[in-house]
Amino acid sequence: MNRKAIIFLADGMADEPLPELGGKTPLEAAHTPAMDSIARDGVNGTFLTLPEGLPTSSDVANMSVLGFYPERNYPGRGPIEAVSQGIELGPDDVAFRCNLVYVSDDGVLRDYSAGHIDNETAAVLMNDLQKQFGNSDVTFHSGVSYRNLLVLHGKCFSDRIHYFKPDSSQDMPVSELKLSAADDSPEVAYTVEFLDRLGQLCTAFLAAHPLNRDRKAPANWIWPWSPGRRPRLEPFSVCYSGRRGAVISAVDVIKGIGKSSGMEVVEVPGATGFLDTNYAGKVAALESIKRVDLVYVHVEAIDECSHLGDLKLKMQAIEDFDSKIVAPILSALKGQGITFAVLPDHPVPIKLRKHTTTPVPLAIAGPGIEPDQVQSFSETLAPTGSLGFLRGNELVKKVLGL
Repeated sequence: MNRKAIIFLADGMADEPLPELGGKTPLEAAHTPAMDSIARDGVNGTFLTLPEGLPTSSDVANMSVLGFYPERNYPGRGPIEAVSQGIELGPDDVAFRCNLVYVSDDGVLRDYSAGHIDNETAAVLMNDLQKQFGNSDVTFHSGVSYRNLLVLHGKCFSDRIHYFKPDSSQDMPVSELKLSAADDSPEVAYTVEFLDRLGQLCTAFLAAHPLNRDRKAPANWIWPWSPGRRPRLEPFSVCYSGRRGAVISAVDVIKGIGKSSGMEVVEVPGATGFLDTNYAGKVAALESIKRVDLVYVHVEAIDECSHLGDLKLKMQAIEDFDSKIVAPILSALKGQGITFAVLPDHPVPIKLRKHTTTPVPLAIAGPGIEPDQVQSFSETLAPTGSLGFLRGNELVKKVLGL
């Protein structure tokens, strides 16, 4: 039976049991009646989002959830976000994700987001970096908040670079987090040396920038990571028998996956990727379900709170996701024969503040799906459900009835 479907993706929601929550996870301790209703009315299981040997990052995880098999064709996060921003990458271009970060005077990476720098300040800093250092070899591009891009141009550059993911490296000395060569080619050696020299120049420039004065977490470093070349994902409609999909998200990585695979990208004014995002706008954007077969509703805020290590904020973000996204969409589409799925893209345990590769909980409810015994959505109960362990394109095929 062919179906229409909504996938609710709560970035970074999965966690581990915490003593301060009586042995519950933040998801289990939070008030989540809407997600619980999907678990209660449907089937529960787990999903492998981070295949072995790949970066433990959201681009890999969300490609996995959508069935694009990153283990076969992972392009790197930089080029995915470049597609989202409309940056046309040539055959000799290498795109890096480029965080604006805060490094303390003692040389320690303290904040991967420069205090969740606002869009306007980040845009000014990135534009000023472009004016100061941009040339035929390198260009700087502003994105959303700390999430920006750096593109190298020319055959002399390589994407064969080992890097450290900034949100997994907080409170570590930057001397231990340098880029390094993944092979012994001259292009790789030159790329590492070029970026090291450029980073030093940018650090001095940002440290003196007036917008960084009096900031608790000044954006005083650039952090290039996850490089790659122009992505070539198979279209969503080809993967799923002519079905069409759409993505709703604040962040370039999700929009880039959507654009790269021919999915509709629904723009939501005021979507920020944090707690102040425009939840109502994301709900209103669900008009797209009339035009497509699957809508992928992604919310970033839970992941950000997890990386901050702030349990109170994480639980608030989980409850906001449930009450401001899942509940109103379930209500608006009640009785219309829609299949609903909910899952995180990966865990971010509060105590670790970084991604782990544990399979995530998954619940699916809809027409023709016989409920199992699970009564609430959680990391503990999901594996006891009848859905079992899914991977690859099995989730999307199931919710679309393929």
